[in-house]
Amino acid sequence: SSMAGLPRRIIKETQRLMAEPVEGIEATPNEANARYFQVTVHGPKDSPYEGGVFRLELFLPEEYPMNAPKVRFMTKIYHPNIDRLGRICLDILKDKWSPALQIRTVLLSIQALLSAPNPDDPLENDIAELWKNNEPEAIRNAREWTRNYAKPT
Repeated sequence: SSMAGLPRRIIKETQRLMAEPVEGIEATPNEANARYFQVTVHGPKDSPYEGGVFRLELFLPEEYPMNAPKVRFMTKIYHPNIDRLGRICLDILKDKWSPALQIRTVLLSIQALLSAPNPDDPLENDIAELWKNNEPEAIRNAREWTRNYAKPT
């Protein structure tokens, strides 16, 4: 199996993710490479992303858990902290990463970021500006993108 030769920590985390999934999130390791996960995040209730299904990819680098997982959105999303290439501005994916954190923590943090966008730490400046100056319009845009791009399959 693709689990052969993986660090025990990754095997344990993966088994726990499968046995006790995070609500609203599916994370499935790739059959050929168990460091690579296909992730689906359902837009949180009462957020502009509600009803959307977002696909992400998550990769555990060789240095994991000393280095953070690499995560990006494959589904287009209108969000001040996620750019057009799907990169995510999230402190725990950068300087606030710690080996005590897990894949599960990362997934929960991404879900929380969808519930609470942070325009004061933007990756997409124009979206962040609109979010600060005209939040209702930004939320309308986010809803529209969710309808157009984050369709359930």
